[in-house]
Order: sequence, then C-alpha cells, then structure tokens
Amino acid sequence: MNKIRKKKNRKMLKVLHAEDSKSNARKSRQMVFISFRGKDTRHGFTGNLYNALMDKGIHTFIDDNDLERGDEITASLIKAIENSRIFVPVFSMNYASSSFCLDELVHIINCFKEKSRLVLPIFYGVDPTHVRYQTGSYGEELTKHEEWLQDDKERLKQWKLALNQAANLSGFHFSPGQRYEYKFIGEIVEYISKKIHRDPLHVANYPVGLHSRLQQVILLLDKESHEKVHMVGLYGAGGMGKSTLAKAIYNFVADQFDGLCFLDNVRENSTPNNLKHLQEELLLKTIGLDIKLGSVSYGIPIIKERLQRKKILLILDDVDKLEQLQALAGELDWFGHGSRVIITTRDKHLLTNHEIKSTYEVDGLNEKDALELLRWMAFKNNTIHPSYEDILNRVVTYASGLPLALEVVGSNLYRKDIQEWISLLDEYERIPNRDIQEILLVSFNNLSEYQQNVFLDIACCFKGYSLKEVENILSAHYGFCMKYQIGVLIDKSLIKIHEFKYVTLHNLIEMMGKEIVRKESVIEPGEHSRLWFYNDIVHVLSENTGSNRINIIHLDCPSIEVVIDLNGKALEKMKNLKTLIIKRGCFFKGSMHFPLNLRVFKWQTYHSECIPSNLFNKIFTNMKILKFDNCKYLTDIPDVSSLSNLEIFSFKYCENLITIHNSIGFLNKLKFLNAKGCDKIMSFPPLKLTSLKKLRINGCESLQNFPEILDKMEYIETISIDGTSIEGFPASFENLTGLVDVSILGKGFFTLPSTICEIPNLSTIWYRSKQTLLLRENGKMSSSVSSNVTDVNLQNSNISDECLPILLKWFANVKELNLSKNNFKILPKCLKECRLLQKLELNDCKSLEEIRGTPPNLKYFSALQCESLKPSTKSMLLNQQVHEAGETAFHFPSVGNEMIPKWFEHQSKGGISFWFRNRIPSIAIFFSTKKEYECISNYSIRLDVRLFVNDYEWIQPLPYLPPSSSFWTDGKILVNHTNVLELKLLKRINYVRFHYQIEEKRKLISKLNEAFIKNEWIQMKLELRVSGYLDVYEWISLTKFGIHVLKEKNNMEDIKFSNPNRKRKLDEYLNTSLSLLHPLLKKHKFVEMEVFEKELIEQPQHSLASLLGRLQIWVVSFLPLNILSVCLFCLLYHFILDDYVSCFIFLIFFTISYYFSFT
Repeated sequence: MNKIRKKKNRKMLKVLHAEDSKSNARKSRQMVFISFRGKDTRHGFTGNLYNALMDKGIHTFIDDNDLERGDEITASLIKAIENSRIFVPVFSMNYASSSFCLDELVHIINCFKEKSRLVLPIFYGVDPTHVRYQTGSYGEELTKHEEWLQDDKERLKQWKLALNQAANLSGFHFSPGQRYEYKFIGEIVEYISKKIHRDPLHVANYPVGLHSRLQQVILLLDKESHEKVHMVGLYGAGGMGKSTLAKAIYNFVADQFDGLCFLDNVRENSTPNNLKHLQEELLLKTIGLDIKLGSVSYGIPIIKERLQRKKILLILDDVDKLEQLQALAGELDWFGHGSRVIITTRDKHLLTNHEIKSTYEVDGLNEKDALELLRWMAFKNNTIHPSYEDILNRVVTYASGLPLALEVVGSNLYRKDIQEWISLLDEYERIPNRDIQEILLVSFNNLSEYQQNVFLDIACCFKGYSLKEVENILSAHYGFCMKYQIGVLIDKSLIKIHEFKYVTLHNLIEMMGKEIVRKESVIEPGEHSRLWFYNDIVHVLSENTGSNRINIIHLDCPSIEVVIDLNGKALEKMKNLKTLIIKRGCFFKGSMHFPLNLRVFKWQTYHSECIPSNLFNKIFTNMKILKFDNCKYLTDIPDVSSLSNLEIFSFKYCENLITIHNSIGFLNKLKFLNAKGCDKIMSFPPLKLTSLKKLRINGCESLQNFPEILDKMEYIETISIDGTSIEGFPASFENLTGLVDVSILGKGFFTLPSTICEIPNLSTIWYRSKQTLLLRENGKMSSSVSSNVTDVNLQNSNISDECLPILLKWFANVKELNLSKNNFKILPKCLKECRLLQKLELNDCKSLEEIRGTPPNLKYFSALQCESLKPSTKSMLLNQQVHEAGETAFHFPSVGNEMIPKWFEHQSKGGISFWFRNRIPSIAIFFSTKKEYECISNYSIRLDVRLFVNDYEWIQPLPYLPPSSSFWTDGKILVNHTNVLELKLLKRINYVRFHYQIEEKRKLISKLNEAFIKNEWIQMKLELRVSGYLDVYEWISLTKFGIHVLKEKNNMEDIKFSNPNRKRKLDEYLNTSLSLLHPLLKKHKFVEMEVFEKELIEQPQHSLASLLGRLQIWVVSFLPLNILSVCLFCLLYHFILDDYVSCFIFLIFFTISYYFSFT
C-alpha cells in the first residue's frame, strides 16, 4: 500500500510540475488521443477527424500514424495515453468487440480520474445507452468476451465500468445519414480547439506538499453530482498557500469546463469603483463578452443571464467581503449545470454567510514537506550537506509549517554559510521579518478595535489557556461577554481551538501580535499595554516605570523560588491595570498596593498563609475573578465582603486550607465557587448565593456535612460531592431549585431524601461508589409525586429489594436507569410504571433472578453477566411484541441449548445471508453464543456485517452493541449471551470515525445508489468471528442466528433469503437444458410429452422447479442409457438450490450409474 501511495504522490507531483512548466509542455508528443475501432471508422469518420485536427495545428494521435515501426504497441500506447491532454473515444458498432480498444479505454478513464483529463466521447451510429448499460451490440460482444475471460473476471469488470463511466460524460452523438458529417467534425474540432488553447497558470517554483491538498479539494468538488452547481471554500491564515492551491486546482480541472475565470487578489481589486471591473473581467474570460458596465447592479443580471447555461469554472481568490461574493457569484442558479465555484479567503464566517457548506482548511505543511520546501528554496536542491541539518530544523520550527515563511527565510539564506543562518534566525526571533509581517497583518488590520485588543491579549498572554477560562477572563476584563470577538478571531484563522478546547495560534501570528505591542514603545516596556516577558516585568516593578497604559500583567516566573524586589507603589501607579496573573513567583520584599480598577487577580502557588491583606483593606468594586489555586501554604480565607461584585472565586487544591470566613456565603454576585481538593476543610459556611451556578466541593476528603442552603438558589446547575465524607443532604437541599446535575461518589453510607423529588429542574443523579444507598421518605410527600429526573445512575450502591419499589416510585419519569453491580434479586412489577424508560442497564447483578415487567418504551436492555436470571424472565425479554416496533437492543445471558424464538422466520448457525434491493432493510436479528470449552474464561467476539454490491465487498463491525463489561472494550459481544437487536446498517454506513474511511463510504453509497436505480439485488452477510488472542488457538464459538423482517418498515418483495440472482441464472440454464432434452424425450415416445410441453409453457417461472422434478422421474425411468448424464444434471440443480439431501441422493445414483456404465 505504501508503494502504491508513493507512486500516486509522485504522479501527482509530476502533473503539477507539467502543468506549470512550459518546457514540460513542449515534451508532450500530442494534445489529443483518438480511440477507435479500426475496421469501423479508420478510413471514414476517424480519418477525417484526425486530418481536421491536424489542419488546425492540434497534434493528434491515432495508432497507425504516430507509432514508430518496431515499437511494442502496448508500451507505446500507454506512453501516448499518459502524454495526452484530451481523449476522444469513438464508440462505433463494433468498438466493444476489440479487447485492445477496451483496454485502451480503461487507461483513458484512469487518466480521467487521476489527472482530471478531458474525455470527449463520440457516439457514432450507436445509442449512448447501449454503451452505458452494455446492451445491444455492446452487450453481445461483452458476453462473447466473458466466455474466454473466465480466469480474468476483474479485467471484464474494468471494461464494463470504463464503458459506463465514459458514456456518462458529455459528448457528441452522430447518426449517419441524418446530417453532414463534415459539419459534425467541424463542431468537434472547434470545441477541442478552445480547450487546447487554454494557457495554464503558474503555480509555484517548488509545488511541495500540494498533492495531498489537491486530492482533498478534488474530493470536495466531486461531492455533488456532475449535473449540479457546487461552491467550495478554501480558508486559512495568510501565507498558508490558499492561492497556490487554487491555481493548481484550476490547472488540474480546467479542461472539464466550457468557460474559465480566475480572479486573483479580489480583496485588493474590488474597491467600490473596481468591483464592476471584476464583473466585466468575469464575462470577458468566460464567454468573451467585452462590455462596459454602469454599476455592479447592472452587472448581476447580465452575469446570471449569460452564464446560467454554461458549465463554468470560477475561482475567486482572496475574498474578504460578502458584497464581493454577492456581485460575482451570488447564487448557484447563476451558472450552468456542472459549474464549480472556488473561493479562497481568510475569513471562514464569510463562507458560512454565503451558505457554502463544502469547505477546506488550508493548514501548515508537515515537517517532512516543510524541510523539503526549505531545501529547495535555500539550496535549489533537495540534497544538502549534513552539517546544515540542525539549522534547517530550527528554521522549520520557527516557520511552524507556514509556506510563506519557509520561502522568505529560505530565499534570504540562499548561498549563506551556517553562521549567517544562525545570525539571521536570531534576528528574526527577536524582530519578525517585515515581508512575513505584512502578509499576516492584513487579517489583523481588518479587525475592529475590540477584536484587535482581544487578539493582542491572547497572543501576548493567554495562548494555551482553556477556551472557557479565556472567555471568563476577557469578559471580566472588558466588562461584557467576549464570545463574539473570540469567534471572529477563529473565523479569520488568527487563533485556533484545540480539540480539547484549548486556545492556540500559529507561532508567527503570535510573534506578530507581540511585535505590535513591542512597537508601542521600543525603549521602555512600562509604556506597553501588556506585559508578559519576565525581564520586562521585573524591570517595571523594581524600577517603578509603569504607566497608565498597562492593562494586563501576565507573569510566569522561571522558578517558584524567584524573589522579586518590589517597589511598593509600582502596581498602584498602574491606574488602568485590570488583569494581574502570577503563575509562579514570590514577592518577599516590599508590600503590594493594588490599583482599584483591578478586575482579575490570579496568583497560583502563592507562598503565604494568608491572602495579601491589602486586597481587602479597600473596596474593590470592579473585582470579578479571584483565584488562589494550588497555594499549599494558605490556611485561611479571610473576610471577602469588600469584593461585593466577585463572580468567580477559586481556591482549589489548597491542601492546608482549614477555615473559610462566613462572608463567602453572602456574595450575591458570585457565579462559580471552587473549593475542589481542599483536603483539610471539615465544614463549609452556610450559603445564600442567589447568583451561584456551579459549586465544586469534590475531593474535600474531611468535609462531613453539606452546607446549609439559607435561601432559594434558582441559578445553580451542577453540584459535585465526589470524594467527600458527606453522608447525606440536609432538608434545606430543596432550596437548590435550579439544580440540574448531582454527582455523588464517597464511602460508607449515604442517605438520599425524598425532597430531592421536589427540585423541579433536576435531571441527572450519578451515584458511583461502594457506599450503601439509603432512602429517607418525607412523611408529607404525596404518594403520587415523582421527580422530573431522566437519568439515574446508581451503580454499585448496595440497593436492597426493599428500596427498589420506593426508588422506582420516586423516579417514575426516568429515561435512562443504570442499576449495575447491585445485589437485589427481583426487579418489581412497578417497573412497568416507568413509561418513559428507554435504557435499562443491570450488568453484573449476580443475584438478579427475576424481572416482573418491561416498560412499554424500553429500547435498550443490558444484563451482562446476570447469570441467575430465570428462563421465564428470558422468555419475556424475547417476546415479539417488545421488539416488533424496532429500535431495540437487548443483551443477556443465554439459557444454554435454547431455541431461537419462532418469530425469527429465518434461522441458521454460524452466520446468515440475505439479499435486498431498492432500499436498505430494517430487520431484527437474534444471535446467541456458547463457549466450546468450559474451562476457558469468558471472552468476547465481534459481529461483522458484509455487503456485496456487484462484486464490491464492504465490511464493518455491527453498531449499537454495549460494552461487554468493565473488562471488555466497546463493540465486543460476550460469549454465552443472547443478543436481540435491530440491524441499523444505514446509521453504520453514515458513521465515519476515521479520515481514511470517507472515500470508502462515498464509494459504497455510490454503488448502493447505482444498484437501487437498476433494481439490482445486494447481498448482506452476518458472521461472528473470535477476536483477540483466541484467534491463535482457534477456539470456536458456537453461534445461533435468526432474522426477523420488520414488516411495518419494509416491502417484503424486496428481501430474499435465497439468492435471486442464482435463481434467475438457474431458470435460464434449465430452459436451455430442457430444449436439449426435448428431441431425446420425443425419441422415446413419451405419451405425456405434449402435455408436459403445454404445462411448461403455461406455468409461471416459479413452477419450473416442480416441472423439472417430474422430468427427473420420467428420464430416470425410461432412459437407462443416459442415466449418468441425467444424474449429473439433477445433482447440479439441487446443489444450486442448496438442497443438500437431494444432492446426496443423486450422488449415490451417479456412483451406481457410473459403475454399471463401465461394467
């Protein structure tokens, strides 16, 4: 596979170089390649077409003129095809009779796919549908080929596919005698001439890394039907190579279109007065219309009217405003069928605004490609002296994959020695290169003032922070929500959000932002708006050179032992300082005087027992965020009543914190309180936090009581008390009226009060521990009251049989219930009252014996390893009424030698196959497994689904299977278990997890749609196979399979459990065989022969088998001399029908006949 991939990549690079280089273009020996059947058209149509093209100066290849004598035709032909730009297959009456022509066509179609070459089919005296579907003369000739290609069916398959694909392309159709042939040839020559005289665009001197990008965009361009108009957007940061990629795409696909237009630098060329000139250029390049437009409004209807019947390739490069798109490519219906519009931009939101759904992010080069491009730019060669390797790697790290930076730095270092390389790179790391800066600054200059400030904040101080924290800090800093501004930066590719929700940005874009701030004052850092460089901060604080310009200080000391000699009034002098973040470091010398405008104060690893007193001596009305996380010496949280507007207060992982002042419970603006991991806190002050949304006290191991709730708290959303010593909730817990999620994980006993049911918004309770859960009912609670909780997880909570009815009454509206790893024996009848319950998990409930009812809407049921379940319960779970509506998935231990339920009409062992057409069917499947050796511990297997579509095989593991247990991975099935579920094949096909599966998925869907259109039968096979180490020892799992077709969801005529294709071929074979037997039967004067003939004609096809059965008896009775051949005939018949008993009988007859025939 690697060799094939490398070969394809080399081909793609070769194409890119060839398209870009005139010298390579001259090496091409011909422009047009004509494929034809010599005896049909050589001395007529094809010869005249060849002469007409050559007279026009279009170098054309046909096989009896350009090949030099003595050349091996196959090698020469392939070379001629590879060097051609346009292919003209002439489909005549006898074209398909030539295997040479068909092989030639396969190579042509490969060039069409891999190099996007133009294929212009000519249908000369034949119906295009005969070529497309291989009917008429084409069907006859391919049938003849099939007879001698028994050992090379793949070659025949390629021929058929090539014919179908070629016939689906736009071309010319000519019927001799209905028009003048010379006029028809003139039209073809004129069309080809326009294509040939298109000049390619210059792409790049060194198109490194383009091939993979080009392939991805071509896939997007082909995503829609060739009959539809499709727009594709390319977006990314400046200097990433969007324009270069767009030019490569233009050269690669241009021959497929009737009109071409590449409008570069739209941003620069589309001032209000120049936008109409771009419209004029578009009309001139695509249809040759030279017109002067009065305004943009005049141009729009003209573009739409003139281009809506033309297949156009339009590329708009570097678009930055919506009005440009509205003027040049406003709607899809502006262009003819099959048109493609490609837009490059730095602003992803612009594409979203124009409703362009197919987009591709042009990202940086990988390390390998970056090194190769740098070598070409710096040495004009890909092979260099080993002494340069280290400095090359340093440049690659500096450029971080940005092609622009690699080209600029590489060209500046051309023919320089290593010391010069080091010197220049040192300079670039201090002060960025001006050429690179100018390109990157374009995006920055297009931002609003607030957006520019937010970008500079992130570039200088918050790279690597979580997105949520950046949003919180900047919202507090500026006084309003900054989500929109951050979103704009993401859309313009200035920042990125890592998959784990961390903010990052390209190294050179980060340097650009820092350089903008540095230029605010080249000499004195105290005049900067933001301070982040350690030496600058030490200088400003110790020398007291700060100013009102400083808004943010972000100090990350090189060591936690650093001592800074602080000038006491250095901070107080910074009147506009709003955010102060100290990640590490101690101020032992001098006191700290904080400015009153401070809004965000975060000090991580603070080295004192108390928070600085100066922070509470004044009233900080603007303070929004206060964080003292990971301060291992902090023992006391003092009076914080002076911070009346505080919204976020965090002191998590302060391992020696003991006391918290009661004032913390009365901060009515506080939204987030985080005391996570404070091991020594034993009590928490009472809370009256009317604005609180999240409370984190998980990990406080010594905390014994949940805090009292003094008033209604309607905004609270989540509470986690995992890892505490809390043994229950107080009665005031019901005051948490806004509570949505509760998470409990502890030790010992935990008491859950019935008042929890009265919390209106509570939806999720997760209780994960080895604690014993106790329920405490409130005497005043109505027996009819039940909570709105929809998700309850009570794993491993020692729930007793007495508690279960109470629990199910409390949570009667639950939708997902997990009671795994508990010891109760009976799931009571009141489970039926949980009418909304859809998912029930009882895994590893070893004592569970009986389930006395199933909820009406239960869809997912898992009782893995529940080996005490009674047969009556298992029978109830297999009731047809439970599964008939579909969407179910049930998994539980097998009884042993249980029978497949009768309602599974089709049953088998080891695997099962069926055929469908027109649509993917909805079916329920049953399968149970059993270990062959009882001494082997339990193991898992996997169910594979195989689809066969016209010899194309697709394999995927079955979806919607539970984890076998805590010891097995998702998607595996435990042996000794029964499984009943609906086969959700369509969902599985649409689910693509890995990038490499996308093309396979597209191929499968295409083949399925093609089969559905042709009403062809598709085979599906389900089979179990052992996974893991058991493959080595071949331990076998005995499997029972059953299938039930869900009648409400399917057309029963479209599903078969015997091969319908084999049946059709069998009928043809029998008709042929009977016609051969007909004279033989008459020779022996059958009395009933005429009656038999009449029956055979009058009976429908499905009775053919029964008539043949009668024929077998007659022939065996009256033709002893031919009994050997008859036995062979009957043996074949029953083998095809999978009737192996009859096969065995006729095999005995054959053996006896064979013996007597030769004795």
